[in-house]
Amino acid sequence: MRPPVPQAYPGPDALTAAAVAAGLVVRACAGWPETPADDRVPPLAGFIESTFSPLVAQVAGRALSRRDEPPRDQVTALVIVTALGDVTSATRVAAAVDAGTRVPPLLFFQSVPNSVAGYVAARWHLTGPVACVTGTAAGLAVAAIQIQDAEADEVLVVRVDVAVTDGDRDRAAAVVVTGPTGRNRPGTAES
Repeated sequence: MRPPVPQAYPGPDALTAAAVAAGLVVRACAGWPETPADDRVPPLAGFIESTFSPLVAQVAGRALSRRDEPPRDQVTALVIVTALGDVTSATRVAAAVDAGTRVPPLLFFQSVPNSVAGYVAARWHLTGPVACVTGTAAGLAVAAIQIQDAEADEVLVVRVDVAVTDGDRDRAAAVVVTGPTGRNRPGTAES
């Protein structure tokens, strides 16, 4: 088996530039790490051993708290972008299966990359669709489609990559985006 290859990480500036290039309007952005104090991802209740889900929750919260407050009836969707998913949890689940031992239920649950999406949606009262994809371009394309098809007024796009090689760091970036004219609601000129 080959050792993992470090993943290219688009930071907040690169994710913002990619969103703008995709024709989206960026309302807020965030990243991890942002400051020297970002040396350890805070734990997240209900998620164990891996930093994947806590990292998604952390950067999503930062981005959502930096946007202007949306109107009460606004629909916010969530797109999680990850090259490899929760490698830590998946590796631990695979090791338990290979050894014939019991898989801790929380590890099995959190090994699905979008399991944290429910937490983020509940915590921030997001009512739009949720998707998990590989690749920044794909994530931004899904966001644009959700806005164009009137599924959401805005989309939180979170890119997360956990460290897989020695010397690498966990990293994440998030943007809250909308379309240039907002959501194409049925009956409007844009729809």
